[in-house]
Amino acid sequence: MDLFHFSHDPTIERFVPHVPVTNPNQPPMVWAIDAEHAPLYWFPRDCPRVTAWPRNPDEEAVFRQVFSTTAARVHAIELSWLPIMQSTVLYRYRFDGSVFRRWADASGQWVADVAVEPLGVERFDDLIGRHVSADIELRAVPDLWPLRDLAVRGPWDFSIVRFQSAKARSC
Repeated sequence: MDLFHFSHDPTIERFVPHVPVTNPNQPPMVWAIDAEHAPLYWFPRDCPRVTAWPRNPDEEAVFRQVFSTTAARVHAIELSWLPIMQSTVLYRYRFDGSVFRRWADASGQWVADVAVEPLGVERFDDLIGRHVSADIELRAVPDLWPLRDLAVRGPWDFSIVRFQSAKARSC
């Protein structure tokens, strides 16, 4: 199984276990994402985002009604991040999944406690176009809080990333 890591840096030759700044209680790990969940990282690194998606047909019907969409996934960013998203270039690193184990705290996340050399790296740009090609509804909204509140209430799966960078709750 291939696993991925997205970065702004195209020159990483070796990934060394580290403690994430956003999760300092974790032991040092190398972090990766599986192909199904990789779209969670099709964003500029510090861009706050809310994503949600149904896991099965029962969740899908409710998801489509609540989010008023026919898309399989909804991703949302703040309006101010749209120009940055349009110009961001990422690099997708590919790993051999055999040294990783599933991280139970988040869907699609994998961890290794040893240094890992990537199998390859490729330029990964046109992030908005990639959302369109993957049939993911990308919303640019003035305030992420209503979607965050909606995402955490439902039976579907969700991911909230870099929310410490989001605008403060207005109401």
